[in-house]
Amino acid sequence: MPVRVSEFSWQQTPAAVFLSLPLRGVCVRDADVFCGESYLKVNFSPFLFEVFLYAPIDDGNSKAKIGNDMILFTLYKKEPVMWETLSMPGVNKEMMQRIREKSIQQAQEKAKEATEAKSAAKREDQRYTLGVMMKIEEEERKKIEDMKENERKQATRELEAWKESQRQAEERKRIPRKEKCQRGKQAEEKGALKPPSLPRKVPPARLPERGRNWENIFSEKLKEDSIPAPRSAGSIQISFTPRVFPTALRESQVAEEEEWLHKQAEARRAMSTDLPEFCDLKEEEKNPDWLKEKGNKLFATENYLAAVDAYNLAIRLNSKIPLLYLNRAACHLKLKNLHKAIEDSSKALELLTPPVSDNANARMKAHVRRGTAFCQLELYVEGLQDYEAALKIDPANTVVQNDAEKIRNIIQGTGLKSQD
Repeated sequence: MPVRVSEFSWQQTPAAVFLSLPLRGVCVRDADVFCGESYLKVNFSPFLFEVFLYAPIDDGNSKAKIGNDMILFTLYKKEPVMWETLSMPGVNKEMMQRIREKSIQQAQEKAKEATEAKSAAKREDQRYTLGVMMKIEEEERKKIEDMKENERKQATRELEAWKESQRQAEERKRIPRKEKCQRGKQAEEKGALKPPSLPRKVPPARLPERGRNWENIFSEKLKEDSIPAPRSAGSIQISFTPRVFPTALRESQVAEEEEWLHKQAEARRAMSTDLPEFCDLKEEEKNPDWLKEKGNKLFATENYLAAVDAYNLAIRLNSKIPLLYLNRAACHLKLKNLHKAIEDSSKALELLTPPVSDNANARMKAHVRRGTAFCQLELYVEGLQDYEAALKIDPANTVVQNDAEKIRNIIQGTGLKSQD
């Protein structure tokens, strides 16, 4: 049974009541104060002080100052009148219980209202942040479009100038051709005016006399006439069609790839936009893909907390998309929330099944991020297991190979130290 305290002093003005309560050598941290409109309680074990006030007070503005083995209350009255006594007269046990329950219920309702107001303010801040980011992105997009338009105009002007230079060069080439044709026509006209010359008498050719070499002469002439001229040298380019060997049916992953595509299609349809908490969101804010791109841009600007908020909202809308967990794990790594990074990487690996070539890159990143979180927690053996799993997916990745080798060296060094 607690010991009830009856030693206290109080004073009042028309607007406030000043109550002084000694603590009797109790530590300040052990004092528990509860104040309502008509009820005041102080519990400092093994002592208990409670009073059912004469009239209602403004418990929101009232104050309590603890120090020097004493609690000093400043209770502001709701109505500026002088009280006859501090406590309500003629209060029985049933009235006391009703006043206690009413005060506790009022305190719970006020706490709930404060929590809801805080949540509404947080949602409003998030909406304002998204609006500001959208405005910034709109300005950047407009700036990029203006730059593209200026570059397009510049390229058009340069192309027109090049066409004009080509036309002028063609015009300059055409003028000498016309002059050459005119000179050729003039030469033909002059030749037509000259009288035709008589044919010259050609002396008869001397025929060889018949003898033993008569047939040899004509055979050599025929041989000379039948030999063709040598061909001009050149090179022929040959390109062969690449031969692709089909994958054997026993090594094919057609069934796994179809299952993966089916899971992706189901994940796109698994939306939760009908919940009451999403009623105030804009239409684009209900799209997980839009939120994922928003989180990626915030991550690129090193605003990791805002990126986590974007991924959180996207996951609440659709919890079946593995890339949301994978990207949020990267944010948690930057924020040093290592256990959350491990949880998100594990969830991403759980959703990235069955293992096919389409999700190989995502699975490799999930193993690397979970392994990095394990290593930062100094759990090097678990981290090495994830890095080796990533190397099985991408054996040619030199960065992962180097990191895995560093982890092996750390583990071996730790083992040597423990043996020493």
